[in-house]
Amino acid sequence: MATPAGRQYRVLLVDDNPNLLQLMLHSFHLLGNYEVITAENGIEGLERVQEAHPDCIVIDVKMPGLNGHQLVRALRGDPSTTHIPLIMLTAMAQEKDRYEGLASGADRYLVKPVKPSALVTVIQEAIRISEEERAREYQSLAEAPPPELSDE
Repeated sequence: MATPAGRQYRVLLVDDNPNLLQLMLHSFHLLGNYEVITAENGIEGLERVQEAHPDCIVIDVKMPGLNGHQLVRALRGDPSTTHIPLIMLTAMAQEKDRYEGLASGADRYLVKPVKPSALVTVIQEAIRISEEERAREYQSLAEAPPPELSDE
């Protein structure tokens, strides 16, 4: 999915590995029309979400302070961030880890290492689905009859 003309998507990468963050930043620069913001732990990630309002968030699981599961639950518990696609990207590959990640509220669960082009494809699809869902919600609100006013 190419981004619509003039549209630059904002992606937040939350991972405590600075080398991985740099690799991903470089990859996004080469592969797509994205503004990429980074955070090195869950607490910093939560702050960046409030500042940057990203279109998608990629989250590592094991981080100091606020781990990936805690961050996902915090984002899913906040009405202002429930619509943002959340992708867990982690080295934890067991089926129970995948289940826990999805049960915490992540939309996707990917196991490292992932090719940057594959990650971009997953992000594009997650954003597309999120935008379609929001468009359907707005459409249904627009088509709903206005509430009746009482004379009381």
